[in-house]
Amino acid sequence: MKALPSGWKLFTVLAALTLLMTAAVLASQPLGVDGLRSAIRATARSSLALFLLAFLASTLTTLLPGTASRQLLRERRYLGLAFAFSHTVHGALIYLYAQRYPELFWAGRNAVANIPGSLGYLFILLLVLTSFQAPMRLLGPRLWKGLHSTGTWVLAAVFCLSFYKRIPLGGWYPLAFALMFTAIALKLIAKQAQRLRRATPSLSH
Repeated sequence: MKALPSGWKLFTVLAALTLLMTAAVLASQPLGVDGLRSAIRATARSSLALFLLAFLASTLTTLLPGTASRQLLRERRYLGLAFAFSHTVHGALIYLYAQRYPELFWAGRNAVANIPGSLGYLFILLLVLTSFQAPMRLLGPRLWKGLHSTGTWVLAAVFCLSFYKRIPLGGWYPLAFALMFTAIALKLIAKQAQRLRRATPSLSH
C-alpha cells in the first residue's frame, strides 16, 4: 500500500486541493457575488478542517494514543502551514469581495467587527514566520513554544467567536461552532490529563 504524503509533499497536496476546490466553486457559480460568497464559505470550511487537525494533534496523542495520532502529531507543522495557506486564500477572496461589492460587504458591519479576524491573521503570519529553523533558534524554545501556544488559542477563540455570531444564520455555522467548541473542550481535558499523569508519580512517593 502506498504511503500517504508527508512533510512538504503533504503541504503541496493540501495547498493544491485548496486551489482546485476554490477554482471549482468559482467555476460552478455565475460570475459575480454568488461565486465569491460560495468560495469564501468553502475556504472557511477547508481552513476549519485543517486547523482542527493541527490544533488537536497533541490532544489526540494524549487521549487516543496510537499510530494514527502519532503520525498526525508528526505532520502538525505541515497541517498548520496548509491551514495558513487555505486561510490566506480565504482572506484574499474576502478582500476581493470587499473591493468589488463594498456596499454588500459593509452592510451590517463596522470596522470593530473586523478586529478579531485581523488579529487572527496577524497571529497566522507570526506562526508561519516562526515555523522555520532560523526563527525558532532566534526565539529560543521557551519563547517559541509560548508564541505558538498563544497563537493557536487565539485562532481557536477567533473561530469560535466567528461561528457563534453566525449561528442565527443556520446552515453549517451551528455545526462549525459545535466542532470548534468540542475541540477546545478536548484540548483542555487532555491538558488536565497530562497534569494528573505528571502529579501521580510524585504522589506515590
